[in-house]
Amino acid sequence: MSDLTLVLLAAGSSNRFDMGVKKQWLRIDHKPLWQFVADTFSQTQQFEKIVIVASEDDIAFMQNYADYEFVQGGSTRQRSLRNALNLVDTPYVLVSDVARSCITDELLERILKEKAKYDSVVPFLKVTDTMVYDDKTIDRDKVKRIQTPQLSKTEILKAALNTQEEFTDESSAIIAYGGSRGYVAGDDDAHKITYIHDLNKLPCLAPPSSDTLSGNGFDVHAFEDGGVMYLGGVQIDVPYSFKAHSDGDVALHSLIDALLGAAGMGDIGMLFPDNDDTYKGIDSKELLQRVVDKLTNYGFVIINVDITIAAQKPRLSLYKDAMKKVIAEILGIDKARVNVKATTTEKLGFIGRAEGVGVISNANLKYFNWKKI
Repeated sequence: MSDLTLVLLAAGSSNRFDMGVKKQWLRIDHKPLWQFVADTFSQTQQFEKIVIVASEDDIAFMQNYADYEFVQGGSTRQRSLRNALNLVDTPYVLVSDVARSCITDELLERILKEKAKYDSVVPFLKVTDTMVYDDKTIDRDKVKRIQTPQLSKTEILKAALNTQEEFTDESSAIIAYGGSRGYVAGDDDAHKITYIHDLNKLPCLAPPSSDTLSGNGFDVHAFEDGGVMYLGGVQIDVPYSFKAHSDGDVALHSLIDALLGAAGMGDIGMLFPDNDDTYKGIDSKELLQRVVDKLTNYGFVIINVDITIAAQKPRLSLYKDAMKKVIAEILGIDKARVNVKATTTEKLGFIGRAEGVGVISNANLKYFNWKKI
């Protein structure tokens, strides 16, 4: 049994990354960055467990990828780490950021070699440039650039973080608590991703896969008298509408399922359950926008969509172009990559009896190609 637990911090919002995509969801081949980092660590060292700290929204999707332990992050890095430490019962804990993705075996060995000597062991880089602080030149030999991963004695780290004071790393908390800190040589390649241009400094990262990811969606809704009908994001001029918890836009619901299917993110009922009053009567265009935003955050790019509406009534020929425009704008793609078809069922079945509408949608996605930025 190992005496070491790994904690990977991946709950950040990536505000400084400024690309819409959360950096922890950048793809390395098919793997999101957080999984690539966790898998790399697990192949290098035997851990009792690996705990990944993530946002509440991300955890369910992360569980589709790997069987690590996940815990919800807090409002700060330190609070996120405290949440993770509740799951740690080994004598030592190694803490790193998934944004620091190129950790070599040699760096890890240097850290682990010193674990019994100090309460905290940190890698550092020397400073080679002239250093000025408060308009005064200071001795650069006394300045260290601290990196992660950092190794700590678990009980001391837990005690050190039991404070309202916020620290930017574990070793600073341990020093403030009265513990000891040891240093080992860091690694220039263990560069942290903070801004887009940092990606050019990470030789260990392969480009995302160029595979196309396809999904389909199907939905039906029955008619009811009165109300307002929306289909494909467009108001249809008829004296009846759809029976539904939301506005009943069966075309957008089908499209949402196709997009979620291509991304492996479940279905519309999982994200927007029809027993939740939050979504009662909601505009389906808003639901589609939320899904598009989520896809973007998770590193997906929409290629094209194809929608087939089966309806004996209403007649839709005059509305299809308007639907394409609305959908293209929400998806953030050219109208030419949105196809909307309308057909009847030759008066067969519930659709042919003009009791409702059925829609089949297909969507194709690809991964955000961070190598081309």
